[in-house]
Amino acid sequence: MDWLRIAAFGLLILYHIGMFFVPWDWHVKTARPLEWAALPMLATNAWRLGLLFVVSGYASAALFGRSRGLGGFVRNRSARLLIPLVAGMVLVVPPQPWVELSFKHGYGAGLGWFWLHDYFRFAPLDGIMLPTWNHLWFVAYLWAYTLVLAAILLLPERVRAGGARLLDRALADWRIMAVPIALLLSRLWLGWPGAEETHDLVGDGYAHTFYLPLFLFGYLLRGAAGAWAGIRRWWRIAALLAVVSYAVVAVTEWNWPGDTVAPAWVYPWFEAARAVFAWSAIVALIGMADRYWNRDHRWRPTLTEAVFPFYIVHQTIIVLVGWSLLPLALPPGAEFAILLAATVSGCWAFYLIGRTIRPLRPLIGLRAAPPRAPEPLASPTRQALQ
Repeated sequence: MDWLRIAAFGLLILYHIGMFFVPWDWHVKTARPLEWAALPMLATNAWRLGLLFVVSGYASAALFGRSRGLGGFVRNRSARLLIPLVAGMVLVVPPQPWVELSFKHGYGAGLGWFWLHDYFRFAPLDGIMLPTWNHLWFVAYLWAYTLVLAAILLLPERVRAGGARLLDRALADWRIMAVPIALLLSRLWLGWPGAEETHDLVGDGYAHTFYLPLFLFGYLLRGAAGAWAGIRRWWRIAALLAVVSYAVVAVTEWNWPGDTVAPAWVYPWFEAARAVFAWSAIVALIGMADRYWNRDHRWRPTLTEAVFPFYIVHQTIIVLVGWSLLPLALPPGAEFAILLAATVSGCWAFYLIGRTIRPLRPLIGLRAAPPRAPEPLASPTRQALQ
């Protein structure tokens, strides 16, 4: 699960670099958007964040097991999430709305003026609410879901154990595929048409119906023998189904790219294929990781610790570097190479500097004191499930 988390965050960084090139709305765009770039982007955007919430729920189960009671668990998670969230909103995120205002609305003041006079207005500026958490919405949601989990953990042990057994049976064997896909299609039907994510936490019920169950599924998965057995049996079928459903998504995008208006009958099939793709890919990736990545490596502790600081800073680097590249009128290939190199090197510098200065560690999501190498979040062994 550690390797899945590392890989998912790595894909997230590549995805946000891709947002500079794809013809979708974003903070800043290349002068020559690439319509074909939507195809590789659509290969991940249905499941990448859902997978992160599953892995986060799985990690929460491990952290709760090592915590000093429920209060210690909530205090630890709140400190590790809220401190970097607030620090990120104050210090890391502001260049993003400044670039967006400059790029889209001709905002003329510099970044320093913007931060001192406009960013903390607690009101919209040209349609952009300030201050903002932008990509750090994931951290806010993860903290809110932690509180939901804590409320569940307040239930009597007998009730929780019975509920876990019931859910595990509901997801055992072939049901690991059928039940979640049926729920996702039902969610799509109930929200049709026009339901979209807003990332404003309070008014984002449609997103919560996707991400919160995945987070709780991740928590359940750590001790769910039936669900694990289903994943191990069906992950190859899930991978095949993911490929087929993605093909539907890709063909649709190819025939009606960007903002092209497709026939009305296309949209339900497109969204249904994305829903099937989302869960199939998650099951396939968990199964593949369990089969091939369930081993340790000397780089795992460092990468496991580094991914959260990487996540905090990566989008600001991408937006700033992308904005600075526009006057150069470089070809897209050169822009991509520069963005990738700048983002990777900038993330590493942010992490390596931040981890060595003790007062900065909590601000970038690290423990106040350097810990021993964290234990791997391996999936349960087959022997333990027999």
